[in-house]
Amino acid sequence: MPRTPIDITVPDLSGKRAVITGASDGMGLGMAARLAAAGAEVILPVRNPRKGEAAISTIRRAAPGAKVSLRSLDLSSLASVAALSDTLSEEGAPIHILINNAGVMRPPNRQSTADGFELQFGTNHLGHFALVARLLPLLRAGRARVTSQISIAARRGRINWDDLNWERSYHGMRAYSQSKIAFGLFGLELERRSRAQGWGISSNISHPGVAPTSLLAARPEIGRGQDIPQYRLIRAMSARGILAGTVETAKLPALMAATDPGAKPGVLYGPSGPGNLGGPPAEQRMYPPLRSADEAARVWRVSEQLTDTAFPM
Repeated sequence: MPRTPIDITVPDLSGKRAVITGASDGMGLGMAARLAAAGAEVILPVRNPRKGEAAISTIRRAAPGAKVSLRSLDLSSLASVAALSDTLSEEGAPIHILINNAGVMRPPNRQSTADGFELQFGTNHLGHFALVARLLPLLRAGRARVTSQISIAARRGRINWDDLNWERSYHGMRAYSQSKIAFGLFGLELERRSRAQGWGISSNISHPGVAPTSLLAARPEIGRGQDIPQYRLIRAMSARGILAGTVETAKLPALMAATDPGAKPGVLYGPSGPGNLGGPPAEQRMYPPLRSADEAARVWRVSEQLTDTAFPM
């Protein structure tokens, strides 16, 4: 049965500067292309320049005349985060949209970032935390909307406070879930603190549901030589329009959260189909692990300590 097309309207973004991490392929590339087509100046911070150049070519084929450019960023290195922040600060242009989309999922064995953190926690959460902290003046100048991409894996699990870096007993999926719970709590706490401190930015969170994205495929750079076992099933379900979304639909919740004039701060957006695995994007009920403001404040404090990065009071 043909799949019913699903899409959203992205408003005119002329004069806006957008930064999106993880935009060299997959969902992130699709989001960047839509932002550029809507008139935004789009900054792609990438780890792999060759993939980044290919992404720019793809965007410009879809949107001739697109204003899109690369910057260097490796979220698994706080030094790299600081360097990007310094570069953008020197450029001085306000940031109006920030989509924290990049992520890494389920290395088969525990790996560490350049700063010694468990790879998923350090990349998915701490790297983005430090990036937002360092870019805060530019975000405030642009009265930005910050959208942080979490995962359906954050609807259950917990923060492993006794072993945040999984040094004693590594479990890839639980560590991934923790990284996305921490990141979601950060996105919600960012909204609370912006309101309390008068920062003038808004923050919400999104998740893509389940779709056959490159996140699930073989990733030799993290030691995963083969696709995740469920990848073949997800591809088959997606192709047949059964529950799972597509790469094209999976990008829509973050796009809605980041650009829709009616999107709300402090809210979770995701697919609205059965099980929230696929379907049109919509506001969703907050996942239980993300509901505690006390837990969010604790994540914030610990993240400041671990990254040696402080937000202004």
